[in-house]
Amino acid sequence: MTVVWINGAFGAGKTATARELIELIPNSTLFDPEVIGGALPYLLPPKHLAEVGDYQDLPIWRRLVIDTAAAMLAELGGTLVVPMTLLRQDYRDEIFGGLAARRIAVRHILLTPAETILRQRIAGREVPPDLPDGDMRIRQWSYDHIEPYRAALASWLTADAHPVDTGPLTPYEAATRIAEAVGTGAVPECEIVQTPEPTAETVAAGVLLFDERDRVLLVDPTYKAGWEFPGGVVEPGEAPARAGIREVAEETGIHLDDVPRLLVVDWERPSPPGYGGLRLLFDGGRLDAARTEGLLLPGPELRDWRFVTEEQAADLLPPVRYERLRWALRARERGAALYLEAGIPVG
Repeated sequence: MTVVWINGAFGAGKTATARELIELIPNSTLFDPEVIGGALPYLLPPKHLAEVGDYQDLPIWRRLVIDTAAAMLAELGGTLVVPMTLLRQDYRDEIFGGLAARRIAVRHILLTPAETILRQRIAGREVPPDLPDGDMRIRQWSYDHIEPYRAALASWLTADAHPVDTGPLTPYEAATRIAEAVGTGAVPECEIVQTPEPTAETVAAGVLLFDERDRVLLVDPTYKAGWEFPGGVVEPGEAPARAGIREVAEETGIHLDDVPRLLVVDWERPSPPGYGGLRLLFDGGRLDAARTEGLLLPGPELRDWRFVTEEQAADLLPPVRYERLRWALRARERGAALYLEAGIPVG
């Protein structure tokens, strides 16, 4: 099962190209995530929707896009062609990572007409006549997204996706080029870590690594939203501390010489759709400047990293994860491990 994701700014011709593409790729189906956005006013209170300016900022939109794409492929098989603008790398990683977790390969196409052509197309875009102030609002919405598109091009987008300049092309010509590139393998599968979603409670091992100023290392995984500690799920038959050592090496390139010392055991309560489980944090010790310079980031598993103080971590980590870190630092100071439940010491 495969997804061909057609990305690009508003006006790039994504939807028109996608409609042509499904006629060229055998056993392919069109899935436009705009239908998810259109359904949200029927699912969420108006006040909740008013708190965001873009449906993509709602976690429910991103999850429904993943779940709907997976359900369509389970029902129909073949290839799903998805025309959708994704300009935030963390949203791209979350959606593509969610698909990868379901063993769905994603091939990422970027339509790249010149900005002058984008502006011309936006200016000539047809707007539904029954939409109040629609002409002005929709065009302004499209213009407002040119700058984020430009910023994404300058950072991650061009390195990640297969570009197709649609400026001089009709939608059919663009679709023909994409079909050929996909068919010949010129568009590789995205390097997104495949982390299967748990089906029961899990045990996960994290390792705290410190710099010479005693700041702790946090990483930004590509396969899920939010900052985290280096580490991951303990595999069947694997010792938790050894799992932490393995994950640190895979994610950062740092190979720990000794088994790290346990700092906290935290029971994370189930929070649907998550199952929760045991979360262990170990003390991986202090890294000197030479080892810090050897960090292999960013990469397929991690988008970014930084050393932070305890106070800075509060702005990056979810509350329960921050509490886990806070008590782990206290345990490190005291030299005695702590048992937590949902980030709160017990016993």
